[in-house]
Amino acid sequence: MAGEGTRSVDRTAMVWDESLAGYDLGPNHPLAPIRVELTVDLIRRCGLLGQREGSQGLAGAPTRGTFVDEVKPGTFDEADLLRLHREDFVDAVKRLSRDPTATADLSFGMGPGDTPAFNGMHQASMLVCAASKEAARQVWQGEADHAFNPAGGLHHAMPSRAAGFCVYNDPAVAIDWLLEQGAERVAYIDVDVHHGDGVEVMFADDPRVLTISLHESGRFLFPGTGSVEDIGGSGAKGSAANVPLHPGTPGSVWLEAFDEVVEPLVRAFAPDVLFTQLGCDTHVSDPLAHLALTVDDHGEIYRRLHRLAHEACDGRWIATGGGGYELVRVVPRTWTLAFAEMCGRSLPLDTPMSWQELAVERTGVTPPASFTEDPAAVSPQMVERARAAAVESVDAVRRLVLPHHGVR
Repeated sequence: MAGEGTRSVDRTAMVWDESLAGYDLGPNHPLAPIRVELTVDLIRRCGLLGQREGSQGLAGAPTRGTFVDEVKPGTFDEADLLRLHREDFVDAVKRLSRDPTATADLSFGMGPGDTPAFNGMHQASMLVCAASKEAARQVWQGEADHAFNPAGGLHHAMPSRAAGFCVYNDPAVAIDWLLEQGAERVAYIDVDVHHGDGVEVMFADDPRVLTISLHESGRFLFPGTGSVEDIGGSGAKGSAANVPLHPGTPGSVWLEAFDEVVEPLVRAFAPDVLFTQLGCDTHVSDPLAHLALTVDDHGEIYRRLHRLAHEACDGRWIATGGGGYELVRVVPRTWTLAFAEMCGRSLPLDTPMSWQELAVERTGVTPPASFTEDPAAVSPQMVERARAAAVESVDAVRRLVLPHHGVR
C-alpha cells in the first residue's frame, strides 16, 4: 500500500531541532547529546544539505537531483504516547521531570544508574518521539523518500518503564503511527549492539510488524534478551528474528549474518516501509560493548539497507540514531556516512578541519581526520569463534523464522 499524498522523488529529510539536545541524562552519562550535535554539525559542514546535481550514490542505487532538507519535529501529543506507554508510567515521568530527586519509587526504571531522571525529561522525551514521527510522516506522506532522526532510536523503553538510557520508545511510536495511517507491513531492522527489546515487545503480537535485531548475545551484554528462540508472540509467530553474536565479531562475520538472514526475510515480508535503528556501538572501540566493526563496516551496512529499501519497499526508508558511546571519534562519522548514503552523496576522504576544531573545542578530544578506517585487529581464533556462533544463530533463524514467511 502506498502512502497518502503525492509521492515525491529524490528528496531526503533530516529531522533536527537544537532542543533535541535537551535529552540529557546528566554529566558523564554515556548517552551524551554532544555526539548528536557533532553529527549534525558534520553533516552540515560536509555540504550534505541542499540541492545536488546527479552524482554516484554510495549504494549504487539510482540517484538523480536529490534535494536534502532539514526539517523540524512535528506535533506529538500524549494521546499518541499512551497508545503504547502506560498512563501510570507517563505520570511518573512527568512527576520526575518536575522534581528529579523524587525517586523513592524506582519501579518505573528511573533513578540512579542507567536512566536517571532529569529536569524536563517528559518534554525532552516527547520531542524525540515527535522527531521520529515526523520522519515517518515525511516518508509515508510522500514528502521524502528517506528521512533520518539522529536523536532517535530509544529502543529499550518499555510500555511501563524506562530502561537502558531510554524513557519513551520513539521507534515504536513512529511505527504505530505508520500502522494507524494505513501501512500494512513495517519491517524494523535494529543494528545496535544491544537487542532491540522494547520495540520487539511492543509489537510481539502484531503480524504487521517484523522486528529483526542483530546484536551481541545477551549472555554477555545488556539487556540479556534476544535469543534465537524469541520469534514473536503467540499471535504472530515469525514476526521477530534475533541474531545474537559473540564478543569479538568482526564486520565480515556480521555482514555475512546480515546477508543470510535480513535480505531474504525482508524480501519475503515485502514491507511498505523500512524502519531502521542505526546504533553504532558495534564499533570495535565502543566502551560499552565487545563487537569489532569499523566505520567502514558501518558504511557497508548502510549500503545494504539502502538497497533493500529501494528493492523491497519502493525506497521508503526511515532511520534513527541509537547507541554509540565513542562520542567524538565514531558516532559523528558513522551517522554522517549513514546520512550521505540516504542522500546518495559521496563524502570527502577527510573530515573538515573546521569540524575537527569544533570537536576539540567542545570536548577536548581530537577526532580522526579521515572517514575511513583500517580493519579491526581480531585474532584468527576469535574470528573463527565468532563465525561459529553466527552460523549457529543464522541456522536457528532459518529453522525457526524463515518458514513462517514461506522461505525454505
